[in-house]
Amino acid sequence: MIVTEKTKSVARKVNPQKYADLLKSAQPTRISTEVDYDRAIAFVDKLITKAKPNTEEEKILELMVTLIEVYETEHHPIPKAEPRSIIKMLMEDRGLEQKDLIPVLGSKSAVSQVLNGNRHPSKMQVKNLAEFFRLKPELFVCFAD
Repeated sequence: MIVTEKTKSVARKVNPQKYADLLKSAQPTRISTEVDYDRAIAFVDKLITKAKPNTEEEKILELMVTLIEVYETEHHPIPKAEPRSIIKMLMEDRGLEQKDLIPVLGSKSAVSQVLNGNRHPSKMQVKNLAEFFRLKPELFVCFAD
């Protein structure tokens, strides 16, 4: 790790005793069972509901989230979805109609073609969809298997 003035100041802010107490409480380890997973989720839920977590809690939270992500990637992978399925789900969740996507995709015809699966969104449409839904553009890109 490259040590800069910023990383030095962050390192000084962590209270070693508070951090050690949190480590003892969290007992972070590689998650290998659903019981471990549920325990980690409960611990993270407890921390994220705090109005203002301290530096030590933020550090433990980051560690626990990383452990949870590794477990989820291995044991609960999210299947790839077609862009049109994602768009339809987002529309339903947000109470949108096809006409609401005309400014995003460019025309009524383009909206219809994308939602019916006749074509995939173009690069510009992917960018527009990401901005419109405030999500990562990768969600709207079709990857060939």
